[in-house]
Amino acid sequence: MPIKKEINDMIRKYAVKNAIDYGKARMENVFGKVIREVPKDQTGELRIAIQKIIDEVNSLSKGELENEYKNYEKEFDEKYEKKVETTSKPKMVLEGAVKGDFATRFAPEPSGYMHLGHANAAYLAQEFAKIYEGKIFLYFDDSNPEKESQEFVDAFRRDLNWLGIKFDKEYFASDSMEKIYEYAKMLISSGNAYACECNGEEIKKYRFEGTECKHRNASPSDNLNKFEMMLANKYDEEKIVIRFKGDMKSLNTALRDPTILRIKKANHYRQGTKYIVWPLYDFNTPINDSINGVTDAIRTKEYELRGPLYDMVLDALQLRKPRMHLHARIPIKDNITSKRELNKLIKDGYIKGYDDPRLITISALRRRGIKPEAIREFVLRFGMSKAESSVDISMLLDENKKLIDPTAKRLYYIPGPVDLTVKNFESAEIEIKLHPSNDLGSRKYIINNRFYISGEDASNLKDHEVIKLKELFNVEVEREKDGLVGNLTEMEFSKDTKRVQWVSDGNYIPCKIFMPGSPLDEKGEFNPKSLRINEGYVENYAARLDDHEIIQFERFGFCILDDKSKMQFIFISK
Repeated sequence: MPIKKEINDMIRKYAVKNAIDYGKARMENVFGKVIREVPKDQTGELRIAIQKIIDEVNSLSKGELENEYKNYEKEFDEKYEKKVETTSKPKMVLEGAVKGDFATRFAPEPSGYMHLGHANAAYLAQEFAKIYEGKIFLYFDDSNPEKESQEFVDAFRRDLNWLGIKFDKEYFASDSMEKIYEYAKMLISSGNAYACECNGEEIKKYRFEGTECKHRNASPSDNLNKFEMMLANKYDEEKIVIRFKGDMKSLNTALRDPTILRIKKANHYRQGTKYIVWPLYDFNTPINDSINGVTDAIRTKEYELRGPLYDMVLDALQLRKPRMHLHARIPIKDNITSKRELNKLIKDGYIKGYDDPRLITISALRRRGIKPEAIREFVLRFGMSKAESSVDISMLLDENKKLIDPTAKRLYYIPGPVDLTVKNFESAEIEIKLHPSNDLGSRKYIINNRFYISGEDASNLKDHEVIKLKELFNVEVEREKDGLVGNLTEMEFSKDTKRVQWVSDGNYIPCKIFMPGSPLDEKGEFNPKSLRINEGYVENYAARLDDHEIIQFERFGFCILDDKSKMQFIFISK
C-alpha cells in the first residue's frame, strides 16, 4: 500500500527537525518519531519512504534547510514548552519537605570559578526555597587553605548576583573552626573518632582491605591528647590524622573509618595561620548544615554513598539531621569543569582565563552572551531527575536564542569579502530596518557602485547569473580578473534567485568573530583548534552598538560585541 501524503509530510517534518538538531537526519531517530503516529496498515513501506525523504533532506544546503524548518518551528517550540511543563514540574518535589519550615543551602568550595553545574545546584536551591516558602543560605565550604582564595569567593558572589540568586544569609566553614574542634573532641571522647599515625598509603590499603589499623582501639584519652598536640603544632603534615570510627567491614567503603581532620599549614586566605588542623567535607558539612538551621540539603548523586556517613556523624554528636535529597549532575558534552584541568590549561597558556568563551564557567557564558534566564530555564528543565546523561551545549543555546531573538538588531556581515562593482549604478541613499518584525529602528547609508559580498557567495556564482542584493536591486554578475562586475537588471526576481548580503564602499568596518567550539576532542583531550577566528567586514552601524550588545549577523548567527575598540565579536549561536 502506498504511503499516504500526510504521512510523507510528517516524515519530512521530523527529518528536517532531526537535521536541524544534529546536522544530518538519521534513520533511527526519524523512524522512532514516525512509528508512534502511523496507523498499522501504513507501516509496510515505511522504512523505504523514510530513507528516501532523509536522503532528500540531507541533500539540502544549510540555508535551504533553515528556511524549510521555519514551517515547523512554531509547532516544535509549542511541543517543547508542553513537554517541559509536564515533565519537570513533577520532579520539583522534595520528599518530606515542609512548606513554611524549610531552609536549604548552596555550598560551593571557593577553589575555582562558578560553572554551569554550580548554577544547576544554586537555581534548584532557589526554586525549592520559593516552592516551600523557606530560606536559602550561601555556605562557602572553605576548609582547604591550599586551594581557596578571596578571588574565587568574589567571583562566586559576582556570578550569583548576575544570575539573580539572592540569599537569606552567608557563612563560611572557616569561621566555625572553634565549634568544629569542640565537636571533634566530643567524638574522640565518646570513642567515635581516633588519632591515626598510619601513612597515606597504609590508610588507603587498610580501607581497601577492610582491615583495622593498630591505632583504632587506642583509649579516648590517648586520642584526645594527640588531638591537642595536633592543635599545638607538635606534628608535621601527613604524620597524623583524625578518623571517624565507622564500619571497616561495610560494603560502602565511604564508611570505612574516613579521615575527618588533617594538618594543613598553608596560609588560609581568610584565617591566615590561625588554624593548622582543618576538617574534611564529611565532617565539616553535616555539622555546619545542622547548626545553621538547614532542614533540607540538596546534593548531587555522587554523594549518595556518603549519605549514611553524613547521618552517622550527626547521630554520634546527637545533632539534628537535615533531610537529604539527591539529583543528577548535568554533564555537558566535550567540556571541562575540572578545576585542576582548567588551571593547568590556563597555566600552560592554552586558555587565557576562566572567561574563555569555549568554557561553561558562568563568567565565560556571560561573556558569550548567554542570558541568566536561559541558564535558569535550561537547568530547571531537568528538575530533581536522577537520570544522568551527557547534554549538548546546543540545548542551552536554543534557550538563549528565544530570549535574544526579539531584541537583537540585524546587520550584514561579509566574511572573506570579494569586490563587486555595479557598472550602471552611481549612488543612492538607502534605509534598512534593524529588525524584520520588531521596531528597533533602522540604519541609513549613502551607497555608490562598489560593494563587497562574501567569498562563499562569490565562489558559487556563475557568469551572467542574476542575484538580489538584499533590500536593493537585482544584479547580473560577471567574473573579472580582480573580482566581480555587474549590471542592474530588470529581470524578474524568482524563488531561485540568490539573495546576497553586502556592505558598500565607505560604509564598513573590518572585524573579527571568535568562533568557540567544544574544547575537548573525541578522545577527551584539549583541542587547540577549538577557538577559530572568522574575519570580514561589518556595516558601519556596528560602531554605534553598545559594549557587549548582542546582534544577529544575518545568515551567520547571533554574536556579542566583545571588544568595541578592536571591533571584536564572539559567536553565540545560529
